[in-house]
Amino acid sequence: MTRGSRSLILLIFVILAGIIVPFVIWGAQFDQTLSLAGARKWMEGYGAWAWVAGIVLLVADIVLPVPSTVVMSALGWMYGWWQGGLICAAGSMLSGVIAYAACRWLGRGAARRIAGEEGLRRGEEVFEKRGGWLVALSRWMPVLPEAVACLAGLSRMRWRVFLPALACGSVPTGFVFAAIGHLGQSEPGWAFALSAIVPVVLWLGAARVLKR
Repeated sequence: MTRGSRSLILLIFVILAGIIVPFVIWGAQFDQTLSLAGARKWMEGYGAWAWVAGIVLLVADIVLPVPSTVVMSALGWMYGWWQGGLICAAGSMLSGVIAYAACRWLGRGAARRIAGEEGLRRGEEVFEKRGGWLVALSRWMPVLPEAVACLAGLSRMRWRVFLPALACGSVPTGFVFAAIGHLGQSEPGWAFALSAIVPVVLWLGAARVLKR
């Protein structure tokens, strides 16, 4: 393993630790407060702006242990699978863009102190070759969406690749979990399967278009 690869792994561990530690400290409290019914009640407190409150919760997942899939299901319960899906997809997209942009323009210096230039160069190589897949597939996994979006920003992944990949992962995830909430389903197991398959299909098509 090269020095650059070791430095990149160290950077990944630091980012994951920054995401996981809040879950360990406050995760149980957030899960209790933002249950399916609790999330809906909290958002309904904002009246006509409940959908904005839902998007804020999805964006807050960058730094707080917000159960984003529960929030998406609550939005589907409130607005239906179509409108709720659009809101969920928008919230997931906005969350990814903010994490990417913040790390690209504000986090590069800190990342350089942790991983050095070699580590950052190794990250740029990884995201140049496989960044689209990493971003698209990470959106349906716990913890990884924020970490991958941050690493994409630190590695200066190209916007024209990052945004389509983000959409390929965020849109199906948002609609599937909104559909679960709308249908009153409590077990999201099949949603993870669909959210894993659809981004692959979408990204295969998007990658071909980008190459052309």
